[in-house]
Amino acid sequence: MTSPQLSFDPRPLTEPVDAASVRAFAAELRSRRTAGMSASTVIGIAVAVIAAVVMIPIFVSVVLALTSFGGSPATAAIPLVLILLLLAAVGVMIWLSVRNAQATRYRLDRFARANGMSYEPKIVDPPLPGMIFSLGRARQSTDLIRGTRPRFVEFGNYQYTVQSGKNSTTYRWGYVAVKLDVPLPNIVLDAKGNNGFGSNLPASFQKAQRLSLEGDFDQHFTLYCPAGYERDALYLFTPDIMARFIDNAAQLDVEIVDDWLFLYTQRKVSTLDPATWAWLFGVVGALLTKFDQWARWRDDRLIAENPGATASAAPPNHALPFAPPAGLLTPPPGVAPQGRRLKRGGTWVPIIIVIGFIAFWIVSRII
Repeated sequence: MTSPQLSFDPRPLTEPVDAASVRAFAAELRSRRTAGMSASTVIGIAVAVIAAVVMIPIFVSVVLALTSFGGSPATAAIPLVLILLLLAAVGVMIWLSVRNAQATRYRLDRFARANGMSYEPKIVDPPLPGMIFSLGRARQSTDLIRGTRPRFVEFGNYQYTVQSGKNSTTYRWGYVAVKLDVPLPNIVLDAKGNNGFGSNLPASFQKAQRLSLEGDFDQHFTLYCPAGYERDALYLFTPDIMARFIDNAAQLDVEIVDDWLFLYTQRKVSTLDPATWAWLFGVVGALLTKFDQWARWRDDRLIAENPGATASAAPPNHALPFAPPAGLLTPPPGVAPQGRRLKRGGTWVPIIIVIGFIAFWIVSRII
């Protein structure tokens, strides 16, 4: 990225593309793959082959049966013609889907290049510490757009599958990952503007970890921080930073974990919609200018964990959540174990809600 304001050129997202260039780019992407086909691709091909082996004999048997009943050849041929037309329509739909997917990837790659960024079509099981990246199976990020200046930023679409008995559900998210300068306490901002009946986040957190902030911040977000890190959260979320989140990210869930900041949404982030990119670039650009002061935060609990550390003067603008006296040991960048992860909440609340709905439905049916 070229500037903290993240000005961008959206024209590659919508301007016409050359079909030959799209095909050449698709061939280039195929040449990059050195590990062969993914498991999902192999499974898809196997399913298609099995379906063909099972269905084609059935179709032929139906046509032969109609002919044996003494019908005219033209009448017997009608089902075969319909089947061929159906197969042709399916083939055309598959071809159009493949072509559109190739054009989308080509446009996103050109968009990334036009804005000093890079494009990656897919990463299986991305090694990110956010709450959504350790759930389920078949985890993958797709259509990743990455920038490295003024700091590393990744925009991507993400999905994972959760198995429940014989049924499975695939969950899809869009995310923005921003690399921070130092590890920070695990803090979550649950945006109220994108919630339905309760939080839309895939994890719940203990109520004791909620922290109320000043102003109208609580009207837009529910903030969770580890117990004992309330003063640290107040240092990180100063009034000007709270205003940035309210003005720009009120529809996004936020997680700070290790040295990453994640913005989550249940819609696609990497898309061909210029308005979506304008919004996201504006959000990131508004926050980037405030991350420098977060880089000065230090966890004074690490001093107690390292009693053999040598004394040193606090660096300029050192950001301990208290006034450091002269000669104070300077903590190294990092977070004490108790602040690295929020404690998750139990599952009894959703169970009670479900039981309540069932009871209400039964009573309403009886009445």
